[in-house]
Amino acid sequence: MKVSREEADANHQRIIDVASRLFREKGFDGVSVSELMTAAGLTHGGFYGHFKSKDDLVAQAADRAFDRSGEAWATIASESGKPFTTLVDRYLDEAKLSKAGTACMFAALAPEAARRGRNVRRVFAEGFRSLVGQIAKLLPSETRSKTRTTSIAVFSEMVGALVLARSVDDPELAREILNAAKSDLKSRFPEAGV
Repeated sequence: MKVSREEADANHQRIIDVASRLFREKGFDGVSVSELMTAAGLTHGGFYGHFKSKDDLVAQAADRAFDRSGEAWATIASESGKPFTTLVDRYLDEAKLSKAGTACMFAALAPEAARRGRNVRRVFAEGFRSLVGQIAKLLPSETRSKTRTTSIAVFSEMVGALVLARSVDDPELAREILNAAKSDLKSRFPEAGV
């Protein structure tokens, strides 16, 4: 049965959304094309009508996750009285430890992305630049190059803290890692976002 263009587009978007979540939960290679399509409510055979390859889907799913993160961060910047503090608190929230499917694509999959094709790594580079740019806007006024360097360091600390907190089997230690990073970032930039 042939589906309409609108239905095909909706199916395509649903596959990307499901893949974005499942990849963060299980890794790029931890979920099969068949499993992805079943989770999206579609048949395995329809996959190649939507994507050239699994890496094509990986790139589109990562791009979707980065767009959504960027939107959420922009909302924080526009609605919070202390956007830097709010961003740090939300990114390093303990709830992210058990909800990998909704957390940061970088914290969940950066090491795996390094082993993917060029297109996937390009999407990760674009996502990184975009999110670092948003952090830079929240930092105190400094020279542009210093702000970029600082925002890269801030994002690296946030991602690293979340990765490390997820990697340990001790909930108290995980909390300590997140709280140490939050405390460090907020003490270095107390005026950020004010």
